[in-house]
Amino acid sequence: MSNTQGNLNTTAEIGIVEDGGSFPPFDSTTYPSQLLWLVLSFGVFYWVMSKVVLPRIGGILEDRRDRIAGDMAEASRLKQETDEAIASYESALAEARKKATTMAHNARSKVKAETESARAVAEEQLAAKLSESEQSIARITAESLSHVGEIAAETTGELVKALIGGRAPAKAEVAKAVDAALK
Repeated sequence: MSNTQGNLNTTAEIGIVEDGGSFPPFDSTTYPSQLLWLVLSFGVFYWVMSKVVLPRIGGILEDRRDRIAGDMAEASRLKQETDEAIASYESALAEARKKATTMAHNARSKVKAETESARAVAEEQLAAKLSESEQSIARITAESLSHVGEIAAETTGELVKALIGGRAPAKAEVAKAVDAALK
């Protein structure tokens, strides 16, 4: 078989017959029926769109608009609550700082007062010990000075005895001479 016969067989199988007529939509004899069906189809589609589809789409859009408005209202409410919570937190924080400052000041004042009183007590004790020490030193000095004359007289007597050789001079004479030299 040739290709031409194969093509003819295929067109015959499909049912296309070439009779030389025009394309049916462009045939002017079929315009009135085409216009009728166009009007009927448009009317049915218009009715379906206006009564079924558009109300559903409108409802969906209305639901979305309501949901968005509700979400915006909720977000606004939550933002206001957040702002109030932040303001409350900042107020509490400022109050806590003020209390902490007051407590630190009071503690500092108390410690300073305690330190001052302890220092005053320590100074009084040191002053008393210093006075007692000065009195003790004065007493020891006076006692030592009173013995200096005796020690000087005794030492002088021994020196004179060593220098002269032999007998030591009288203690009364040596004491008198030492007293005169010390004064």
